[in-house]
Amino acid sequence: MTTRTAVITGASSGIGAATARQLAAAGFRVVLTARRKDRIQALAAELTDAGHEASAYALDVTDRAAVDAFAADVIRYGPVHILINNAGGALGAETVATADPADWRTMYEVNVLGVLNVTQALLPALTASGDGTVLVLSSTAGLATYEGGGGYVAAKHGAHVIAETLRLELCGSPVRVIEIAPGMVKTEEFASTRFRGDAAKAAAVYQGVAEPLVAEDVADTIIWAVTRPSHVNVDLLVVRPRAQASNYKVHRES
Repeated sequence: MTTRTAVITGASSGIGAATARQLAAAGFRVVLTARRKDRIQALAAELTDAGHEASAYALDVTDRAAVDAFAADVIRYGPVHILINNAGGALGAETVATADPADWRTMYEVNVLGVLNVTQALLPALTASGDGTVLVLSSTAGLATYEGGGGYVAAKHGAHVIAETLRLELCGSPVRVIEIAPGMVKTEEFASTRFRGDAAKAAAVYQGVAEPLVAEDVADTIIWAVTRPSHVNVDLLVVRPRAQASNYKVHRES
């Protein structure tokens, strides 16, 4: 059987890197993309040394010309079966009244236009494969609001709507659209980036939570969803730690 190819954006760390490792272990050829070339090259080397097929491309998903060039190059090596739209992130926790529009623009470009760019560029190849999957990694922020999250919430609502709309538009085609919406996930960079490197604020997000999700937990759900039989579409999978009942109700141990 021909090796199936999966493209993962934002694969340099966290959920993206964990997903790449698990997909490679499951027998997929993985194509890793991220802005940090050194990180994805190191991951590709790690996977190759372990006997897997992996390649790395430095890519900014907000740069449409670069995305189109990337897609054209990847397609030269054969069919593309799975796209994992993982690149994203949050900046700041200011209120709507005080937020910096530049932060909102950055979040929109990465979380929404980045998904649009890569999906549009690879959709012809995913369709031509005869059995394609587009997966959008959104967030519970895309399903419910909370104070101080306006810009990120708006962006993730946008990603959620892309998945919903694309699923309607592709109905009848050989491409399924899956959305995974994680809640609280403790990774090495998400909270730190959001709070601009403030370690104390980043740590406070997880304060008292005995077992937040980790990147590997979310990667597990991604692998499960994309490896279901072709006729099975997991429209939306929400995954939270047991300690979290909603975006703002979290059990914290003293």
